[in-house]
Amino acid sequence: MDEKFNIFMETVDERYRDFVSQINEYLISCGCKREIKLQKSGYIVSYVFLSDKRTLATFVSRKTGMKLRIYPEHLQRFQSFLDSFPEKAKKEIKKASICKRLVNPDDCNPKCVMGYTFMLDGEKYQKCRYMAFQLVLSEENNPYIRQFLEKEAEAVKNGGNM
Repeated sequence: MDEKFNIFMETVDERYRDFVSQINEYLISCGCKREIKLQKSGYIVSYVFLSDKRTLATFVSRKTGMKLRIYPEHLQRFQSFLDSFPEKAKKEIKKASICKRLVNPDDCNPKCVMGYTFMLDGEKYQKCRYMAFQLVLSEENNPYIRQFLEKEAEAVKNGGNM
């Protein structure tokens, strides 16, 4: 591990260091490159697929705790999985900002990558890609975060076909 990552790990709540370390190792083993940047709010640690230069996930520090933002490009193939999330995680997803570009393409920067349209608990949502799946690390959420990453990584490995 490099020095920047070690410094980042020191900022992670002790309860979640093993989990963050496991996610780091898993994503690197899936063909992701780790990129670390220091911002006002703390470290931002992103995992980018080397194959297509697409970001899969990013750890972000917030006052409310460490979060993992997931960018699932193959969500349609496993969106029913979202229904199994804990209620607190579902609430976070549901309250995320809408994707202005999906609702009205003229309302957002044309360079902005469009968000996600998905079903959760039988309701349709159109959420911003930067806010939709930004889940706080917790004992309750962590197993679902891991499965979410595994489902997306597996879809990528299979060329998007499942």
